Amino acid sequence: FDLKEQNEILTEENNRLKSILYSNHGYQESEVDSLPYVPNFKFITATVIKNSYSAYNNYLTIDKGTKDSINVDFGVISSKGVVGIIDNVSKNYARVLSVLNTKSRINAELKKTNHFGSLKWDGKSPEVVQLIDIPKQAEIKIGDTIVTGGLSTIFPKGIPIGSVQSFNLDETGNYFILDVRLFNDMTNLGNVHVIENINAKEILSLEPTDE
Repeated sequence: FDLKEQNEILTEENNRLKSILYSNHGYQESEVDSLPYVPNFKFITATVIKNSYSAYNNYLTIDKGTKDSINVDFGVISSKGVVGIIDNVSKNYARVLSVLNTKSRINAELKKTNHFGSLKWDGKSPEVVQLIDIPKQAEIKIGDTIVTGGLSTIFPKGIPIGSVQSFNLDETGNYFILDVRLFNDMTNLGNVHVIENINAKEILSLEPTDE
């Protein structure tokens, strides 16, 4: 790609990201740059330089690190949805724990009802993840949209994840397990956006610790 084409691609990505956030929350456009303004969150654009998706525990590497104010436990999204969470960082690069990793856990919810659970991956299809612990009282339909929940300091509430492909009760009979088809093509990621919650440390400092 030449520089002009790269800039056009980046502009298109930023516009898609803004449209996602605006449609969910009516967030405003930043006057400082082309990225959206979301209260209490900062966005930093990065490029994926390494990506695995065929292993049991997959990771990505991006070309931004501590010199760019990137740190662990920052969320990573694309213009289509959630990508993962940063779990290791150096001066110039960062490693992202992919949603296609059996260690991954992300707070997620049904967009239409706000019933929430934990998003995980069973290590099988790179197109489908699982949302567990959804109470059986929840009204679910095939095609319902799944988004990030508001019970985490990592992602803003309402970032798209995917749509319900199927669902069944778990072995207890009290909770649904949902198969969620990702909006992202995790095998084809270019530009991504790293998310920093500027109030995360303050929020976490109030949580009880084991003594």
